[in-house]
Amino acid sequence: MPPRNRPLSAQAVGVLRALAAEPSRWRYGYDLATEVGLKSGSLYPILLRLADRGLLEAAWEPGPEGRPPRHMYRLTGSGREYLAALPTPARPAPRLNLRPSEAP
Repeated sequence: MPPRNRPLSAQAVGVLRALAAEPSRWRYGYDLATEVGLKSGSLYPILLRLADRGLLEAAWEPGPEGRPPRHMYRLTGSGREYLAALPTPARPAPRLNLRPSEAP
């Protein structure tokens, strides 16, 4: 079965953008979850899908003695290209501080 080519969710794009801040740096899932505001039940499936698409790479880091290994993530060249092709996020329009009598 060929892979599906659906657009990424806003959450997945947010994860990519967080990784893009320092694209060559390895990041832990917990740190990413904290930064992007996702719970692990949402974040880790996103990370797996992004890795399956080749947009990020994953590696295991041995844990300190008595601790399990930790998964780390970073962007690939394809991930950087994908982000570069996305439109920049829209900024909210500035708010005008008008008195009610001046409102349009």
